[in-house]
Amino acid sequence: MRFVILFIFGFFTLYSTALRAQTDEKISLWHSFEKVEFKLNGIPARYIKPRKPLPGNPWVWRAHFPDWHVEMDSILLERGFHIAYINTNDQYGAPKAMMAWDDFYQYLVSAKGFAPKVALEGVSRGGLYVYAWAKRNPAKVSCIYAEAPVCDFKSWPGGKGKSKGDAKSWQQLLEVYGFTEQQALAYADQPMDNLTGLAAYKVPILHVISLTDRVVPNDENTFPLVERYQKLGGPTTVYTMSRGAQKLEGHHFPIEHPERWADFIQQHSYPVQKPLNHKPYVQVRNGLPNVYRTITEQKKATVAFLGGSITHNPGWRDKVSQYLQERFPQTEFTFIKAGIPSLGSLPHAFRVEQDVLSKGKIDLLFLEAAVNDRTNETDSLTQLRALEGIVRHARRTNPVVDIVLMEFADPDKFGDFRQGKKPVELANHERVAAHYGLPSIDLAREVYDRIAAREFSWEYDFKDLHPSPFGQEIYFQTIKYLLNAGFQSTENGGKPSASTAPLNRGSFERGRYVPIQEARLGSGWKLVENWKPADGVGTRAGFVDRPMLEATTPGATLTLNFTGTAVGIAIVSGPDAGEVEYRIDNGPYRKMDLQTQWSQQLHLPWYKLFAGNLPDKKHTLHLRMAATKNPKSTGTACRIVYFLAN
Repeated sequence: MRFVILFIFGFFTLYSTALRAQTDEKISLWHSFEKVEFKLNGIPARYIKPRKPLPGNPWVWRAHFPDWHVEMDSILLERGFHIAYINTNDQYGAPKAMMAWDDFYQYLVSAKGFAPKVALEGVSRGGLYVYAWAKRNPAKVSCIYAEAPVCDFKSWPGGKGKSKGDAKSWQQLLEVYGFTEQQALAYADQPMDNLTGLAAYKVPILHVISLTDRVVPNDENTFPLVERYQKLGGPTTVYTMSRGAQKLEGHHFPIEHPERWADFIQQHSYPVQKPLNHKPYVQVRNGLPNVYRTITEQKKATVAFLGGSITHNPGWRDKVSQYLQERFPQTEFTFIKAGIPSLGSLPHAFRVEQDVLSKGKIDLLFLEAAVNDRTNETDSLTQLRALEGIVRHARRTNPVVDIVLMEFADPDKFGDFRQGKKPVELANHERVAAHYGLPSIDLAREVYDRIAAREFSWEYDFKDLHPSPFGQEIYFQTIKYLLNAGFQSTENGGKPSASTAPLNRGSFERGRYVPIQEARLGSGWKLVENWKPADGVGTRAGFVDRPMLEATTPGATLTLNFTGTAVGIAIVSGPDAGEVEYRIDNGPYRKMDLQTQWSQQLHLPWYKLFAGNLPDKKHTLHLRMAATKNPKSTGTACRIVYFLAN
């Protein structure tokens, strides 16, 4: 199969012969304008051409009923807008329809040069489509115009409230979604749900309605959606149509002042905005051929997310999971959420075995550590050893696992960019990714450049290194771009190999947790079976209500026999964290401070490496509590959750 790759307006599109217009375009007239009809993936589609297109080709996308109330569309055509439509009728905005919409959007933007932002127009049940697609793609929507829109399918066609509904359409909807009636009633992604991302983008919405509509009652549709959207900060307008005959129990009504609604669309769609291209920030390299084969052939795949708080928090991770499930509905996915706040590449290298690889065969691994590696002041060599160790460790368990390295944004890195420097953390991620042919995404640089291009601001839009809903959408859209590009590599047939020569012979590719029960305790140490703080200071899940080794007095000693090239401890560092003295075998004692800049507010999970380049043989770690302590500490405590060994 031959593939064509097109880059226009910052959007990557992969077209096989199956994703192109499958028949010759048929030209005819539509209200004196030229109509172009064709099929895309076998689905009838069309667009209407203005006599004189505006620069940038702004356009309106109609959902359902493309020939109903054409006054506004005709005005926009006269002004230079295109009007487009794809026939996904009777699919009620279901994920299957959204995949077709994605293809249609990419075709028109990439192959036909339409504007990257589109005005969506939804009439009646068309509301299910425009809100479903807009919530998945807020950056691609200029505004939403809706006439008497369905905003909750339980109302129509379900008929579970004031509307009498439509039994035939309700049954059809259940079949399209694959729902039982109980599942449909519990569905939590109606148009009026999950509007946070759309509101963060300030996408303007306009509903024109009739107050007498009993088919799609406003109390169950427009009014709750508008109220929620306003509370989230989304700009809204509602106009009630009261002039002229209102038919079909108020659901059909004449459109007053269509030129006003054309003005609304034009105001928010023109001049055309051209966002930066995703391409410079995404390195596809060997792509994602193996997980694609697993998804499409075996119909069963496991995807893991390994990272810090940006991976732990809901947002881009859940959007990626949803996208994979919707794009491949016949595949059974298992998603492993392995994000732990505050942890970077060093902790990931030692916990990947327990938290990810022990769960079974991993087909796709998302890995991020660049933010916490900077914040935690992890040195460059340790970063390289840890990142490469994770890659090699994962490939020992599955030689063809696909891995994506992600470099998230934080203000500290922006200072490097302003000085023309590449942050060390990003350079290390890219070095490992390039060596092993792995896809990577420089989201830090992308966010910085988009801010510099005045697409948005850090202060008011992205807001924090823990991204706002707006920032989560930025991350997701770029990751989605990478997934679509990476899946193309299934044609290349390349498979990553675990035999690639290492960048660094000291990588932590056999990093693991050593149970605390293997230590020999001297005086002053005790095993606490179910540790929890007595000082009321906060904790992190997984690092409380569990066994820990604890010492609180100077001079407490323990030893640990281990085999390997590296050794360390995973601790909780709270207000009373002290200092330890350690030596390997018969070497000299060295001192290490266990306090962090956050220890006064939290018993923080913290990973400390004592040695990372030992001879690969049996060793003994000697550990004792020091009599000295950090001036900020309230005590001389050490609480060990795991020992670390490579």
